Amino acid sequence: MSNIPMKIEDFGSEYSELGLKEKLTRIARKAGIKVVYAVLVAFYAVQSDALSFSDKAKLYGALGYFILPIDLIPDAIIGMGYTDDLAALTYVLHTVSANITPEVKMKAEDKLREWFPNDMDDFQSDVY
Repeated sequence: MSNIPMKIEDFGSEYSELGLKEKLTRIARKAGIKVVYAVLVAFYAVQSDALSFSDKAKLYGALGYFILPIDLIPDAIIGMGYTDDLAALTYVLHTVSANITPEVKMKAEDKLREWFPNDMDDFQSDVY
């Protein structure tokens, strides 16, 4: 049990921009719009100067957990596979939400419109 990270920040070493882009490209439709939105908000937030090093470490951890192929609920389980990823991202986004700017959310929404043009009618971006 000692090898299991106890904090989300511990997954930060799994993060890479290339790894994130490759996974998002591969699984965007399967994971769904909420997961993709959470990933995009986290991705754009770590690029922002509005977040502290501590907040960015948490976001890198959540993004690293998302990239990791092995996690609590295997991604291959249809309908459930990204539940744990979304939970980790939602938790971290909620903890740093005071420092996430409207511009970050707008960038994420713009990318969603590009990737999911037919699915935006029912999407609510005020979750985080």
